[in-house]
Amino acid sequence: MYIIGLLAQVFFSARMLIQWLMSEKAKKVVSPALYWVCSIIGAYLLCIYGWMRNDFSIITGQFIAYYIYIWNLNEKGIWSKIHVVFRTILLATPLVAALFVLYNSTDFVANFLKTENIPWWLIVFGSAGQIIFTLRFVYQWYYSHKRGESVLPIGFWLISLLGSSMITIYGIIRLDPILILGQSTGFLAYSRNILIYRKQKKLNV
Repeated sequence: MYIIGLLAQVFFSARMLIQWLMSEKAKKVVSPALYWVCSIIGAYLLCIYGWMRNDFSIITGQFIAYYIYIWNLNEKGIWSKIHVVFRTILLATPLVAALFVLYNSTDFVANFLKTENIPWWLIVFGSAGQIIFTLRFVYQWYYSHKRGESVLPIGFWLISLLGSSMITIYGIIRLDPILILGQSTGFLAYSRNILIYRKQKKLNV
């Protein structure tokens, strides 16, 4: 279980490193295709990890952003290059999982929402962190859709800092090394992208 979770975080960390290095090289914040490739792989693996760990907040966060990753892959011209079999699997998996949850709603509530080891307030806090963290991609999609291209605006990084802070606290309370490692490594990249944006804005004034 932890190997799957660790692999997911490796892909998420890799996307941040790739984006950060390419932004430093370009002297502006960029949205590379590899960022979205790593995102979809990481999300797929983290959904599996959350399911195995019976953690509702992890699954909630990933399901919201999943199809936004695919949209960005399509904008980057990557989605059409993926074999149709893999595209079908990627598209269908969240839907099949959602149908499974609805079909087994009683078991889902018992396993995910009534976990004796996790108090309600912590489930709400962790889920809120995941939702806020994932809303950055909703914002990113809206902003990019209006501009007609895949970009990572400054609001994306500000929301990232807030959501990541909440998830890190949740991970510390739950003693979850995967969440702690995955979120804490992003702080530097989020902050650096904000600084790059501000420098870029000053140069354009």
